[in-house]
Amino acid sequence: MKEKKVDLSSEDLSNLVIKGMLEKKAANIILLDLRKINNTITDFFVICSGSSDTQIDAIATSIDEEVYKASGNSPWHKEGLQNKEWILLDFVNVVAHVFNSEKRAFFDIESLWGDAETTVIDESYAAA
Repeated sequence: MKEKKVDLSSEDLSNLVIKGMLEKKAANIILLDLRKINNTITDFFVICSGSSDTQIDAIATSIDEEVYKASGNSPWHKEGLQNKEWILLDFVNVVAHVFNSEKRAFFDIESLWGDAETTVIDESYAAA
């Protein structure tokens, strides 16, 4: 039996990505709202860090599972699953970035998208 897919708003999708990150204790979660910036390829970036290859993999899996459970949708594209330094899950309207600390500091996506509205996510976000 084919599972029904549900269209989610980009806000709902970003919240599911954040939930998946929080489930596996991701660190330094940042939500970048790119909707008011001209010529962006997505609505939101959700960025986090993991402390080990195992945690980075677990975070990416948790994000995938949370989105799939709620909507029946899988990422349109995935990258970095082999090296686990920077895993990218592209859900088209929302892109999740799961970094190790070294790669996150090197690429510094938050600064590259300095015009974006930035929300720092902490554990209390899950209760909201």
